[in-house]
Amino acid sequence: MKGSHLTESHQKSIKIYNENCMKTMGRMEDKSIDLIITDPPYGMKFRSNHRAKRYEGIHWDDNLDWVEDWSSESYRVLKDNTNMYVFCSFHNVDIFKQALQRDFAIKNILIWEKNNTSMGDLKGDYAPKYEMILFVSKGRRLLNGGRDPNIFKFARTGNKLHPTQKPVELISYLISKSSNKNDLIYDPFIGSGTTAEAAYTNERRCIGSEIDDAYYEVSLTRIEHLERQGTLFV
Repeated sequence: MKGSHLTESHQKSIKIYNENCMKTMGRMEDKSIDLIITDPPYGMKFRSNHRAKRYEGIHWDDNLDWVEDWSSESYRVLKDNTNMYVFCSFHNVDIFKQALQRDFAIKNILIWEKNNTSMGDLKGDYAPKYEMILFVSKGRRLLNGGRDPNIFKFARTGNKLHPTQKPVELISYLISKSSNKNDLIYDPFIGSGTTAEAAYTNERRCIGSEIDDAYYEVSLTRIEHLERQGTLFV
């Protein structure tokens, strides 16, 4: 395991671990997290060929045997009356849903509508333009700012830092709806650090886990860039 090499002041608000998320959660106390937002492996053996730069395969993406144990640990570390947002694809949404509903209440399946379509069967299928987000709760938490529609329109990122990179604006929106200033956000699959950036620009604390060495380093570089800009709260 490697912990983050951020400055001491930022380690008070950011902590990213280069390890399996189950190890990170294993050290957490019960009911210590205010919100989980994550984009886990979808169990599709995903490999992007769309960009000139081909990414390596994603850890844990060859099967979904881990989902039930991961869901149970997520439930344990979340405080009562909190939310979790889990990105997923239609391919295996049933597996995630069945695992999560053993512990959580499935509140909704939110839809992220992208500004353009993804690759796929170009002539034999409809062009995919959305991803699902399982919105689940441990107890009942009122949404900040009232009730919004369950379809969100945010532009894609271009995946410059990670093959499944999510927009900071989308993650920031979800954080604003289900947490408050100084709350502790956890992302078990933090990838290039989008959740960390969104959390800290919204004055939340954040813990992240990333098993891939390369993406772990990308996430630290990204946060250190925010530090140089002077936009990171501590």
